[in-house]
Amino acid sequence: MKCPFCGNDETAVADTRVSDEGDIVRRRRKCTACDKRFTTYERAEIQLPQVAKKNGLRTEFSRTKLRASLELALRKRPVSIESVDAAVADIEEMLLSAGEREVTTQQLGELVMRELKKLDKVAYIRFASVYRNFEDVDAFSKAIREVSPASSSTPKKK
Repeated sequence: MKCPFCGNDETAVADTRVSDEGDIVRRRRKCTACDKRFTTYERAEIQLPQVAKKNGLRTEFSRTKLRASLELALRKRPVSIESVDAAVADIEEMLLSAGEREVTTQQLGELVMRELKKLDKVAYIRFASVYRNFEDVDAFSKAIREVSPASSSTPKKK
């Protein structure tokens, strides 16, 4: 490891600690030339797939964009931040376990809808109405019937 102060190539590890979650290693290092100390962090590099857009362009997967789309659909809905974090992590895990080098925006949108359906039905309908580009009330009604329990669709008379 190169010293950030003097550029010397030789440094010694003074202390090593693993984070509480076990996914990051923190190392305190000391330069053998200038005796200054600095900290480095090591973590596994996870290669998420590229996102293939409808226009043919390829972009890097963005956790920030994924989270923003979930938060937009969940805006003013009673869903905890922890639940959103879990949904983002679940989507990333599904992408990683698929082992694909590329995913389409359509596949990604379906994963988002699956998670929203579990989190909040209203957010699911919000996202679906934009994602599926509902053209008429019938398409919207069909999506609502999809998430509504069959027993509550028609009120019972006494």
